[in-house]
Amino acid sequence: MLEVEFAQFSDPGRVRGHNEDFSGYALPETSEQAQTRGWLFALADGVGGQDRGEVASRAAVETVTAGFLAAPSGQPLNALVPRLIQAANTKILEMHSASPGGSTMATTFVACALRFDRAVVSHVGDSRCYLIRRGHALALTRDHTVVNEQARLGLLSAQEAADASTRHLLSRSLGGGLFVDVDTEEHQIFAEDVLLLCSDGLHGSVDEFDIGRIVSHGVNLKGAARELVALANKRDGGDNISVLLIRITGVERVGMYRGRHYKLR
Repeated sequence: MLEVEFAQFSDPGRVRGHNEDFSGYALPETSEQAQTRGWLFALADGVGGQDRGEVASRAAVETVTAGFLAAPSGQPLNALVPRLIQAANTKILEMHSASPGGSTMATTFVACALRFDRAVVSHVGDSRCYLIRRGHALALTRDHTVVNEQARLGLLSAQEAADASTRHLLSRSLGGGLFVDVDTEEHQIFAEDVLLLCSDGLHGSVDEFDIGRIVSHGVNLKGAARELVALANKRDGGDNISVLLIRITGVERVGMYRGRHYKLR
């Protein structure tokens, strides 16, 4: 059976007076739920400069985690998770319409759902998911920023994109429109893999090398989360910094036949 352990830590940083990041999770209560539903972890970063970014980030995480727990058992995660994120987008728009003065709100969002030996990663915006395996970190998400889109099209070099003053300008976010394009990918996972969800306050100043070094084999996850945040504060600290670490301690290898899972020996 799939088994995980996790830790999370968030800090407002050295400049901002409040924290617009929010993270959460939905856990199975029984071994049957672990096989029919699985685990869900989510992190959101309220868009700075909007009126109520912290309200949007919390609403997004709570909508998705509650929807995950309420969903019928056995649904494919790669269809369920993006559908729940669309529901979170609708929720934020409804809150925007109902708020006094129609104050705007938006947030980035990244989620990781786990079942058997698979991780489904869905995201909107520039909050990221990394896979750390044998001390090496690999980003599983692509930032939805205007600069990153320009680099992907060859209009900017990688260095020009990294140095651009508009590098944090989002091309997608929850609350930005009636419909949102959610990127979703599925990955095979192995025992001792670690998945890391974070806001741009972390990945903006801590690179993949340092992430892999700090989240090394067997490290205490709570200590690693605090060390990552402390390093981000030391190097920058100009934004809220949040990290959620999930270590895979055991997996259940399965195959698929006519829409049904079966255990591999």
